[in-house]
Amino acid sequence: MLDFNQAAALGQAIAARQVSVREAAEQSLKAVACQKTKLNAWITVDPDQVLRQADDVQRRIDQGEAVSPLAGVPVAVKDNISTRGLRTTCGSRMLADYTPPYDATVVARLSRAGLVILGKTNMDEFAMGSTTETSWFGPTMNPWRPGHVPGGSSGGSAAATASGQVLLALGSDTGGSIRQPCAWCGLTGLKPTYGTVSRYGLIAYASSLDQIGPMALTAGDCRILYEILAGPDSRDSTSSPDSPLPADCKLKAWTGGAGRPLAGLTVGCLDDAAPVQPAISAARAAAVRQLEALGASVEPLAMPLLDEAVPAYYLIATAEASSNLARFDGIRYGYRPDDADVADIGDYYARGRSEGFGREVRRRILLGTFALSAGFYDAWYLQALKVRRLVCDRYAEALRRVDLILSPVSATTAPPLGASLADPLAMYQSDRYTVAANLTGLPALALPFGQDSQGLPVGMQLTGPSFSDRLLLAAGEHIQSAQPVTHCAVDGEVSA
Repeated sequence: MLDFNQAAALGQAIAARQVSVREAAEQSLKAVACQKTKLNAWITVDPDQVLRQADDVQRRIDQGEAVSPLAGVPVAVKDNISTRGLRTTCGSRMLADYTPPYDATVVARLSRAGLVILGKTNMDEFAMGSTTETSWFGPTMNPWRPGHVPGGSSGGSAAATASGQVLLALGSDTGGSIRQPCAWCGLTGLKPTYGTVSRYGLIAYASSLDQIGPMALTAGDCRILYEILAGPDSRDSTSSPDSPLPADCKLKAWTGGAGRPLAGLTVGCLDDAAPVQPAISAARAAAVRQLEALGASVEPLAMPLLDEAVPAYYLIATAEASSNLARFDGIRYGYRPDDADVADIGDYYARGRSEGFGREVRRRILLGTFALSAGFYDAWYLQALKVRRLVCDRYAEALRRVDLILSPVSATTAPPLGASLADPLAMYQSDRYTVAANLTGLPALALPFGQDSQGLPVGMQLTGPSFSDRLLLAAGEHIQSAQPVTHCAVDGEVSA
């Protein structure tokens, strides 16, 4: 990718006329073509459309139009985010031929800022999965070790970014689907505060949990992309006003002294008895040392309800999914079966949804429908909502004592292909450290922290109070300034 490892540097080179926008786009397209069979990171790429975008952005730059620092930089978009005129499938047979007539708000903001949308990336079907193996278009591979998964459901965006096909990507996070693939692919990714980034045009899985966010190699690139994405949107009723950080955050990560930029910041290190891989424990200890070296005060922090949060999350998420996905019936939207042998309308619905949805999506729809059904609503769904309220209260209490919370993103590094699909319950438990941010709406930042003995990346996570997104990104930049991020080059060799 033109020897640039950071999007900000490529944007500066384009602005200085050292690189043309078309050159950057052509290099990304070339990388996509070279890696297509090896990684399967993309579902739809239209080279002609990409080059038309590139030429238009170059014209805007040449005419002196005010554009962002990332103007001309190619970006990947997860395939559940609507793009006008470009197929959007959600990784499903149900929407395999769907082309939206409108852009999602985040896509419109990318275009206004001058970024070039390279294409749509592979994902777990309707964002339901943790490995990007449930896609109708086949699994995506981890660029660090192609026999392993990249994480999910934003695994295509993570694999494309980690392999250098693009330097920036958008993902969506319902229970960790930005942070976990970033951790398993050696990237930085932000799950923003719920409501700070518009969900208009995001094809919903679970509306009260979903959030679009940036993925990149570094926190610095994530910060610039986040500033483009964030802000109120009248078309999203859950969008928050563009308010500053709460007064109690005080932007401490920006006010520390030289050499100790995080001085005055208190970080609670999650004290959890659940077993994790040795590499995860080592990364947690390294993160603590790094934070202390930068001036932060680190103290152990017990967080109850971690065991209860995962089942509560899956009950809420699947209940919302059963409602959101009801529209895909083959009549209003979605896959239409051959009606030659259909007995009646009920048979048409059953065949269309059984053939259009994959196994994992059908499983979650059935679970959600069960949780909402008469006789079980009070015993299951209502109880899950009560646990959600308790989780929110516990995190609010903890974040009154500390500024940020440090935890693993996952208890393991990326497993081999096929291992998670064989045990769905184990796959669900892999979300132990990520679902709380979605249940509470809090922002959380995944940061790469070394590799395990197989060379697979390890990720750690910082969680902060609502609207502390910029504080998290600033802390991430300071951490990465002291510890440069290692990236996986396109040829699979690791370099700094």
